Amino acid sequence: MSIYDRFAPFVREFIYRRGWHSLHAVQEIAASVIFDTEYNLLIPSSTASGKTEAAFFPILSEIYEEDASGVAVLYIAPLKSLINDQFSRITELTEEAGIPVTHWHGDVARSHKEKLLRDPRGILQITPESLESMLMRRGNDLSRLFSALRYIVIDEIHTLTGTDRGNQILCLIARLSKKIGHSPRRIGLSATIGDTSAAAAWLGAGSGRETYVPALEREKLRWRIGMEHFFIAAPSGDKSDPKKLGPAVLPPTMFSETGEILPDPGYEYIYDATKGRKALVFSNSREETEYITASLRQIAERRHERDIFLIHHGNLSASLREEAEAKMKDDEEAEAVTCATVTMELGIDIGKLERVVQSGSPNSVSSFLQRLGRSGRRGDPPEMVMVFREEEPLPNTPLPQMIPWELLKAIAIVQLYTEDRFIEPPIMRKCPYSLLFQQTLSILTADGAMTPRELGERVLSLPPFSHVEKDDYKLLLLSMVKDQYLEMTEERELMVGLLGERLTASFKFFAVFKDSEDYTVRAGSDEIGTITSAPPVGDRFALAGRVWEVEEVDLRRKLIYVHAVKGKMEIAWPGDSGEVHTRVLLRMRQVLLEDTEYPYLKEQALARLKQAREIAQRTGMLEKPILHLGGQTWAIFPWLGTRSFRTLRRYLGQFKETFRLSKIEFDGCYYITFRQERGDGEALLRTMRGQIARAGIDAASLVAPTETPVYEKYDGFLPGDLLRRAYVTDKLRTDEIEAWARENAGGANRAAPPAPHSPGVQR
Repeated sequence: MSIYDRFAPFVREFIYRRGWHSLHAVQEIAASVIFDTEYNLLIPSSTASGKTEAAFFPILSEIYEEDASGVAVLYIAPLKSLINDQFSRITELTEEAGIPVTHWHGDVARSHKEKLLRDPRGILQITPESLESMLMRRGNDLSRLFSALRYIVIDEIHTLTGTDRGNQILCLIARLSKKIGHSPRRIGLSATIGDTSAAAAWLGAGSGRETYVPALEREKLRWRIGMEHFFIAAPSGDKSDPKKLGPAVLPPTMFSETGEILPDPGYEYIYDATKGRKALVFSNSREETEYITASLRQIAERRHERDIFLIHHGNLSASLREEAEAKMKDDEEAEAVTCATVTMELGIDIGKLERVVQSGSPNSVSSFLQRLGRSGRRGDPPEMVMVFREEEPLPNTPLPQMIPWELLKAIAIVQLYTEDRFIEPPIMRKCPYSLLFQQTLSILTADGAMTPRELGERVLSLPPFSHVEKDDYKLLLLSMVKDQYLEMTEERELMVGLLGERLTASFKFFAVFKDSEDYTVRAGSDEIGTITSAPPVGDRFALAGRVWEVEEVDLRRKLIYVHAVKGKMEIAWPGDSGEVHTRVLLRMRQVLLEDTEYPYLKEQALARLKQAREIAQRTGMLEKPILHLGGQTWAIFPWLGTRSFRTLRRYLGQFKETFRLSKIEFDGCYYITFRQERGDGEALLRTMRGQIARAGIDAASLVAPTETPVYEKYDGFLPGDLLRRAYVTDKLRTDEIEAWARENAGGANRAAPPAPHSPGVQR
């Protein structure tokens, strides 16, 4: 029988109604593995290649006509919007077969969830946080709910591998499997996996099954990409201060002599690039997304044109996010532009999207591919326009700030994928102590008191904690007892303590990513979203692409009542820009070295690149790892990724006394500048090289004994020794710096090192 013939009748009817003449290769292979083996399956296939159908056609065919009580398929996704989208798609596929589909997250009505609890069957779509809540609060009901569970589908696993949230999922799956007495098969989906072997090992961890990864033929690239660059004239009063120049994401609003707002050429270009289209405008932060949305709305008002601009990010109300999703999916909406962050980067099917616009550079090859893949879903090639804005450098601008780093990064990202199909490999954490703290409380809350030995065996057997030493866990437990997060009973058992109960009683406990004590913003009866602090009455702030004036603040209930006013403002949220891989930095250097005129660069972007190449070659910054900027100021251009760059900054600090270093400053992972009062930069470099050659770099010595580096959500609850160990192990990297020092051992004029070997390189 053909694969098609083995599908259930309702699946074949679904395929027929859509006029599909054949299955994609990934759908054929996935069905064969699911039908004929007991393997786990990783499906690493490009956007719009039919990954969801590849998994669900055979899975639904397998569970069709089964009358077992209990959820048969558990679908886990990192975003509510992705679950909402897949709920509609899978419901359409299953409605004729009578297989129920339930979506379960914080925005879903209680009545919808209670229907599943009364009659658990079919498919349950859930976020990691909601699954955590279910394991903690419905422990006695898990066997009834999941005894028939056969498949666990994890979507967009590239966002999860190596993160606390992804490791939380592995913990939850292992705990659930223990409760129901068997290990369901796991299916992983993603369009952008840099190292399939590492991702497969992560997906199958603790399952007792092999994970199959199909060898799919490399697809021919069909892209339409353009990059354009704009200078922003410096506002009056800033031209004499070069420190205020350089890349600017959110410049001050500029006015003409008559007080009229001057058009911003970059935003005008974005407006024209999206005019008359269905389009997404991506930014790398919520702040910039807010500012761009407000700017585009102002341009529409000034031009007397219709405001078609929507906004989508994690601090907006569910209703505003769902409005944006619905309008983007609606084929009758000829024009709709949504300004978004990563919340619309993942696999939401938004139909006939004509163009993606990216403000600045994506932070990674993976992010670039995900965002590009939002367009071109119905036969047309994906299309992306990247727009770069910076204040124009003046003659006295310091050298490092004269380089268009964002433009270089974008070119490097595109070239790395087109030349090598490189995607960043996942970085697995060996010391996930923040998650260890959270899972300890979760397990004790769910299962009750147990001896330290029993608790250690239960927790440390979970896959993410395979590298955690027993002594480290003992140190954590002692600390948790001392701080009243745990309590030792008279029977010498551990149970949740007073402060632990306060933590676990909040719904915020279920999330292992950082959150904040947000205030809900309301305009009349409409919920707008959340902000992190409460402004005083009469103040104004930006949210949902508009400006609001505060009418009333209810501190006890964390509510802010507002009304809309005209204008645009900036707003800030805490956040992390993510990591950049060393391969990207080295390719940026190569962009400056070569004379290629990349076909996707438009006139002004090409001119800016030529200018940067001339500056780089004239100053020698490509040949010398350290440069004199004048006086006592020096700059290092290491061309290293985030972790190695962070390590180099700390290593440089060890020489502060010897060379009288001060004002050590940096931008991203592009350069380090400092003042040196004793000796010169090349003497410093020789000393560093010699010390590295003799003894290497002791990463532990780079962290002070009193330092408590807090990165993850529950790090603040951990003892200092564990924090320092986790930081050294998972946040620092010495091997690339040692290679960098060896490559420059012949003197300061040696070139930067070639690209290091990376297991994530796909050739």
